[in-house]
Amino acid sequence: MTTAERDASGAASDQPDRSQPGIIGIFVATEAGAPMQQREWVEVVPGVGILGDRYATRRGHWSDPRWREQQLTIIEAETADDLGLEPHLLRRNMVTRGVQLQGLLGLEFRIGDARLAGMLPCDPCNYLQDLLERPGLLRDLVGRGGIRVRVLEGGRISAGDEIVVLGVHEPSLVFDDEEDPGS
Repeated sequence: MTTAERDASGAASDQPDRSQPGIIGIFVATEAGAPMQQREWVEVVPGVGILGDRYATRRGHWSDPRWREQQLTIIEAETADDLGLEPHLLRRNMVTRGVQLQGLLGLEFRIGDARLAGMLPCDPCNYLQDLLERPGLLRDLVGRGGIRVRVLEGGRISAGDEIVVLGVHEPSLVFDDEEDPGS
């Protein structure tokens, strides 16, 4: 959530409250390997992901229609802290603080206006290790690479938004963006 804070002059400002558990950073890249760009907010769309991000435009390293759950990715800031890295270097779309992401797998949750589902762990890969030229990163991220998320209902997500669990995700055998073969 966004909270009004006071700046040094005492004037109120509408800045995200990054001291509470929730989203503390949002990042997009236009294509595979491109620098991650920080955003204060993004718009997410079911079946697509974050508008303008490499996975939404199918220009990411892991872009493939077989991986529909790769609509957006989330990682814990604590993981980056433990590794001595800036969170954006781990190339996930969203960074949380104070949230155990593995606990969101199989659940539906809301961030901002969007309804999402935690689908799979975002396992580390050699691509990231090679890109950062950091031998051993793959090993260091095992079990801590974040999660892959599917967008169920689109909307705006902002830095400072909290994560609200809605319940168990009951996946469909047919994705919303596919035609039902029986019709």
